[in-house]
Amino acid sequence: MKQRTITAVLALLVFLPFIIIGGWPFDILVYIIATVGLMELIRMRNIADYAIPSILALFILWLILMQNHYPFASYFPKSEWITLIILLLLAYTVLVKNKFTFDHVGFILLATFYVGIGFFYLIETRDGSRVEGLKNIFFAFLIVWSTDTGAYLFGRAFGKRKLWPTISPNKTVEGAVGGIILACVVAGIFHLITPFPHNMLAVILVTIAASIFGQVGDLVESALKRNYGVKDSGNILPGHGGILDRFDSLLFVIPLLHIIQFFPS
Repeated sequence: MKQRTITAVLALLVFLPFIIIGGWPFDILVYIIATVGLMELIRMRNIADYAIPSILALFILWLILMQNHYPFASYFPKSEWITLIILLLLAYTVLVKNKFTFDHVGFILLATFYVGIGFFYLIETRDGSRVEGLKNIFFAFLIVWSTDTGAYLFGRAFGKRKLWPTISPNKTVEGAVGGIILACVVAGIFHLITPFPHNMLAVILVTIAASIFGQVGDLVESALKRNYGVKDSGNILPGHGGILDRFDSLLFVIPLLHIIQFFPS
């Protein structure tokens, strides 16, 4: 517990200034975090030894994260770059005589879009207007953190019924509900201090949906780790595991808030 606390404080001290500053320093940090997260998934699947597919996967990831105003975008848009890379990945299966298979290609593509879309919307959230972008990103983080905290506290105090024991044996129904309740309380207070252009009922309903989505994101990561027989996605954060262990919920919450247009795109 002491190790987890120290790591969390140090990570917050490093990450917080980049959130506040925004702009290209924040974007570069997100590129680095997303890159590490994708490599965690590739190693989890035991295909990191295939250097060419890993490099091509990173190119797709960076294209997803990239804004549409990169050089030559009007002549060769992101969709065409990504299509070309997908074809190269498929061609690679022939070059290595199916040691790297069609299934591997499918995993790499799904993993890349899973990581890329979540972190793309993280950049999109912060790259809003200076005030609104900062407010929106703090709101998303608060939903995730308060859900995790509420689930832990309520689970320890009242947890009896297992939520999904075959995937995450320590999570309970009571903890999940407690996470939603605490997230709603925190979101309501946040809305009173820095109002959104929505009424309180809308904020609470969105928070319930986002809290549920965040917990689903956590379970998805747990299912991945259990399927591939690993305890953590990585070891870059002592006491916490890897990047995906810390950002799994956010990768679901941030896109949801954009899709339902709670955060304008």
